[in-house]
Amino acid sequence: MAQINTTIDQAAAAKRATQEVPSIPRDADGPVFREPWEAQAFAMTLALHERGLFTWGEWAAALAGEIKRAQAAGDPDTGETYYSHWLAALEKLVAQKGVATEATLHRYRDAWDHACDRTPHGKPIELRADDFT
Repeated sequence: MAQINTTIDQAAAAKRATQEVPSIPRDADGPVFREPWEAQAFAMTLALHERGLFTWGEWAAALAGEIKRAQAAGDPDTGETYYSHWLAALEKLVAQKGVATEATLHRYRDAWDHACDRTPHGKPIELRADDFT
């Protein structure tokens, strides 16, 4: 029964998010994602919002600021980088709110990059202690 409630809550949260942040790529069924990590970043954002870490207004401002920075740096704004901006905005909010430091976020990003580099194509990527060295 709890799983059903969680699914309903996630669907309701996704619907609210697409209403509050109109730039979210979507179709008639809701948000759309090109890659699994995009859906994961979206889900993390919903979870942190639902826990009260930030308001949708704060989120929209952070995402808009990230997109503006990228466009000023030459991002062609074709939509392919939308969730890269989404993730960058999420990382900045997490650091600003004191959930994790920017140094910790960079450390984990580097560890995941290392894990990706050592993992054969088609195999699951697993983070190990030696990925942090």
